[in-house]
Amino acid sequence: MKFELLHTDGLARRGRLHTARGVIDTPVFMPVGTQATVKAMTPDELLAIDAQIILANTYHLHVRPGEQRIRSLGGLHAFCAWPRPILTDSGGFQVFSLAKLRRISDEGVYFQSHVDGTPLFLGPRESLNVQAALGSDIAMLFDECPPWPADEKHLRLAVERTVQWAQISREYLDAHADDPTWNMDRAHFAIVQGGSDENLRKECAERLIDIGFDGYAVGGVSVGEPEEHMFLAVGATTAHLPKDRPRYAMGLGMPHQILEMVALGIDMFDCVLPTRMARHGTAFTKNGMVNLTQSKFADDSGPIEEGCECYCCKKFSRAYIRHLLKSHEILGLRLVSIHNLYFYLNLMRQARLAIEQDRFRVFVERFNKEFCSSEMPE
Repeated sequence: MKFELLHTDGLARRGRLHTARGVIDTPVFMPVGTQATVKAMTPDELLAIDAQIILANTYHLHVRPGEQRIRSLGGLHAFCAWPRPILTDSGGFQVFSLAKLRRISDEGVYFQSHVDGTPLFLGPRESLNVQAALGSDIAMLFDECPPWPADEKHLRLAVERTVQWAQISREYLDAHADDPTWNMDRAHFAIVQGGSDENLRKECAERLIDIGFDGYAVGGVSVGEPEEHMFLAVGATTAHLPKDRPRYAMGLGMPHQILEMVALGIDMFDCVLPTRMARHGTAFTKNGMVNLTQSKFADDSGPIEEGCECYCCKKFSRAYIRHLLKSHEILGLRLVSIHNLYFYLNLMRQARLAIEQDRFRVFVERFNKEFCSSEMPE
């Protein structure tokens, strides 16, 4: 993997990430395909809106259908018919999200499967093994994601474990450098923890950089903290990351939040919101979020968003989409999913152009004025 930093506008970065399966222009939004599928979307539909890279989840695919089954079927790309890069999460977020079903130790995490209660274990080596079997292009290191709020003792312990597991991962990767069963074209990203404690963020980042990885992520955000704490954690991390490596803010966020984190120097984003909100009938537009199930749209012949070039907006009216949603027709949530993902990807295209033209801050201010001034949908 190679990362090119092409231009900067303040702290905002316009880059290009070269992988074996294609070039990724940054800043980039990555649709989430936890179970080897972006919900409600076919691969061809993702290609049509120019998704450059998607995500899949190590824990969930390990539980079902199992990484060895996927490997025997040609690997994750063949399994889900996706030709472009895939990033796999390490399973570390499930340390947070499945807190009632796990026990953490210094060696790793003991889980009870959320599907059938079967005991399983993930540690730094096990996570790398699963991701190697899947054949992803970017693999995340196993880490401990603490909740919010967490006291200083808990944050310190999470940082120590994250760094310790990163060192184990580094040694394990080096030991497999000549193993032909491992795809060593894969990039490996370490994850910086520390909550909103600026000193812990700095320490964790510096220790991970000393070990040495292909990229670095901001973890432990979007776990219930206020927005200002989120931005504090991101800014406190990016200030200490190398300029020649990609930076990834995990699991974020609303459109205005993503733009603010681009302004803080982040290159890569993912979030479930575009498809999750679509399944509830809510669309993202430049003028805010729209609940398409509202009765005022029953006779509305206009598209979800005037001027939008997505398939949904070029073909269908708000009235028709409302009818589908109210009738619980699958096509309704599929069409809103197409629109929402197109909205996020197009926002990143606009952000890249604004950075190239040294007008990113003006672009953000104009977007926020239109998007954030609207009321949240009912």
